[in-house]
Amino acid sequence: MIGVPELERILPHRHPMLLVDRVTHILPGESLTALKAVTANEPWYAPGTGPKTSAAPYAYPQVLLIESWCQAAGVLATWDRPNPDVLTGDVMLFGSLGDVEFGEPVLPGSVVEHHVRLVRSLGDTLVFEGDAQVDGTTVMTVGQVLMAMRPAESLRPHPDPR
Repeated sequence: MIGVPELERILPHRHPMLLVDRVTHILPGESLTALKAVTANEPWYAPGTGPKTSAAPYAYPQVLLIESWCQAAGVLATWDRPNPDVLTGDVMLFGSLGDVEFGEPVLPGSVVEHHVRLVRSLGDTLVFEGDAQVDGTTVMTVGQVLMAMRPAESLRPHPDPR
């Protein structure tokens, strides 16, 4: 089992944007299962974010559910070559997302289980698919996520020629 200290040695994300709590299974180069516990103490549930008269305002933001899943994919992508320092080495870049479908909303108290599969590896470009479940119910299906690894040096701005 891989927890937050190990995840911080793999990913550049930190609190409050480290959205994976634990990796329970990894088959390097093939698949990964990770967990994200959703709590009402997260910043997006802060007081003043609107009336809480029903469960709807407590639904975990879909964009964060996608981000959490993509971070799990990032762990699989960088397992053999972790680089939490985005200023050196290879940097993991999110390329595209396709065929995402959402099921029931995820509410505080839920533990989301991300299932990530590496579908294709084209050198420094990776294609993933999978889903996210809560208590065995699919809450999100991901048809395709494209990630690319690029040298940090190539991402720096070029000096102004003037």
